[in-house]
Amino acid sequence: MQAETVIETEGLTKRYGSKTAVDGLSLRVSRGEIFGFLGPNGAGKTTTILMLLGLTEPTAGRIDVLGFNPTRQPLQVKRLVACLPENVGYYRDLTGRQNLRYVARLNGLDDREGDSRIEEALRRVGLVEAADKRAGTYSRGMRQRLGLAELLIRRPRMMILDEPTLGLDPQGIVAILDLIRSLSAEEKVSVLLCSHQLQHVQAICDRVGIMNQGRLVAQGTLQELAGSGVEAADGKRMGLEEIYLRYFQEA
Repeated sequence: MQAETVIETEGLTKRYGSKTAVDGLSLRVSRGEIFGFLGPNGAGKTTTILMLLGLTEPTAGRIDVLGFNPTRQPLQVKRLVACLPENVGYYRDLTGRQNLRYVARLNGLDDREGDSRIEEALRRVGLVEAADKRAGTYSRGMRQRLGLAELLIRRPRMMILDEPTLGLDPQGIVAILDLIRSLSAEEKVSVLLCSHQLQHVQAICDRVGIMNQGRLVAQGTLQELAGSGVEAADGKRMGLEEIYLRYFQEA
C-alpha cells in the first residue's frame, strides 16, 4: 500500500522579478517520514517553505499540503503544519512555561488543556527543570527545545524545521537530532528538515532532496543516494556525497 502523501508539488516556481528563486520543483513527502531538504544558502529552501505555508504565492505550478492549497487555504494548512524557523522567537522576560502558555492560549486552548499539553511537551523536550527560568537565560540549544515544545503543544500532523541545529555545539546537535527522531517516531509526525549540513541529514532522514539554484537536482532514500545509482539534473549518475560536494562547491 502506498504511503499517504502529506506534501506534493508539481512544477512549483517562484520568481522575484528577473530572479527565479524556485524553478519547477516537483516534490513528494510521505506521512511519517523525515525528509531532508538539503542545499546551500540561497538554494531556494526558505522560499519553498514560505510557499508551503501560504506565506508567499507561487508564480506557477501546483502545491498540495495535507489536502489543502496553501495559497487559497492558508488557515487550514497552519492548523495542521507547525514550523520551527531558523531563529526561534520568544519573550526573553517570560519563563519558558509562560512562553508556552501564551502559545497555548493563542491556539485557543483553555488553561486546563493548555497546562496539560505544556507539561507533556516540557517533559518530551527535556526542559522540565528549566521551565520556570526566564527564556532570556536559555542557551541556543534550550531555545531550540523550547521551540519544539511550542510545536508539540499544537499537535501538528507535520513539522517544518529550518536549520534546527544551526549554532549548536556538537553535543547540542546530537541531542536535537535525537529529539527530532524520537518525536517523529512516537508522535507519528511527518518532518521536513531543511539544512545545509549533509551529516545532520544523513543522521536521521529517511529520504533526501538536494536543492541548488532553485532546482531539485537529486532526491531519493539514503540507501539509493549512498551508491552511484542516482541521476543528477545533467544526467550524470552520482552518489549523495559526490552530489553534495559538487553543488555545494558551486554555491
